[in-house]
Amino acid sequence: MKNMIRIVTTAVITAVISLSTAATFAQDQVVRIGWLRAPNDITLAKSRGTLEKALAEKGIRVQWEGPFPAAAPAFEALNAGAIDITAGSSTAVAAALAANIPVAVFGYQKMAAGAEGIVVKANSGLENLKALEGKKVAVNRGGTGEYLLVQGLEKNGIDPGSVERVYLSPSDSGPSFSQDHVDAWATWDPFVTIAEETYGGQVLADGDAIGSDNAVVLVSSRSFADEQREELQAIFDVLKAENNWATENKTEAGKIWVEEMKIPTEFAERIGENNAVPTTAVTDADIEQMGKIAEWYVKNGIIPTMPDIKAGTVKLK
Repeated sequence: MKNMIRIVTTAVITAVISLSTAATFAQDQVVRIGWLRAPNDITLAKSRGTLEKALAEKGIRVQWEGPFPAAAPAFEALNAGAIDITAGSSTAVAAALAANIPVAVFGYQKMAAGAEGIVVKANSGLENLKALEGKKVAVNRGGTGEYLLVQGLEKNGIDPGSVERVYLSPSDSGPSFSQDHVDAWATWDPFVTIAEETYGGQVLADGDAIGSDNAVVLVSSRSFADEQREELQAIFDVLKAENNWATENKTEAGKIWVEEMKIPTEFAERIGENNAVPTTAVTDADIEQMGKIAEWYVKNGIIPTMPDIKAGTVKLK
């Protein structure tokens, strides 16, 4: 009889544990992260599996969506409610907020000078930005490329109207540049590195020479930031840890990024050096810097009105 009681008791305990586990799993929150095939903290965390491990302990399951080719389509997916978190650029954020896409920037990473630039062929004979007058330059419409070109021209006293903008996606810009259909290419990494290492390019003006205020940003939907702040902080904590690892192990981070981006392994050191730079929570200074880009967008007719940049951010720890 005692054995029978013991068996029944064990069975009941096992059933309770099973039901409890099932209930916990059923209640697991899913966070949908849209990743870009780009050298950023999210791509690093995806490859290293650190988000899944850290968030599983908090009952959060990660669902990866993508890869997205650029920030604009990722922001469109966020606007459609298909993802909760992604990455992009502060230039893309200005355009998104102007289009009433409810983004919330929670991480900010000022781009290194070498991570963006205007590239020409090494044998082109073009030695300065003034030489681009009358030439064709590949840019992505309303994005980082167009910003870099016009900002660089204006800073150096050159009429932007004197240079022909050829609007192409990043994937189309490379072949166009390599086949000399355009004279220059205004772009960012990994495309700067690809242009130099694969297409015989050289940087005519880097981010510093252009006077770029651009940054890589981590972004969530506004509803996720407002309703799931604790979860967003937990995700940001992991991404900051990944960023810290990258800044201390630039070449190793570069190796991961080139593998995820499916570009030659010999680019790893350069990619790591250009892109393993500190990520921080958003500050008032960052909001001001993003505001300068938005003002520039309005001035140049790329967006119709000035968006509320502060309303498009969230301050975490």
